Amino acid sequence: MPAYIYILSCRGGGLYTGWTVDVPRRVEQHQAGKGGRYTRSHLPVELVYQEEYPTQGEAMRRECEIKKMTRAQKLTLIKQSI
Repeated sequence: MPAYIYILSCRGGGLYTGWTVDVPRRVEQHQAGKGGRYTRSHLPVELVYQEEYPTQGEAMRRECEIKKMTRAQKLTLIKQSI
């Protein structure tokens, strides 16, 4: 089953990175205030980036890599996907 990493743009300009097996469902959870603690207090959120991986482990590793990136690096990643 494929897994995905995603980046959300949050109110105030923050970026939130996570992983899931169902991106639309997870974004809906965030929008409903049932996602991560950060997104609950920075609604609304908008999906701005996602990548697909064959396994959850690979997606989780990539999530960790992205979370270590600077804001500028994340914005470059997002811009390259457009």
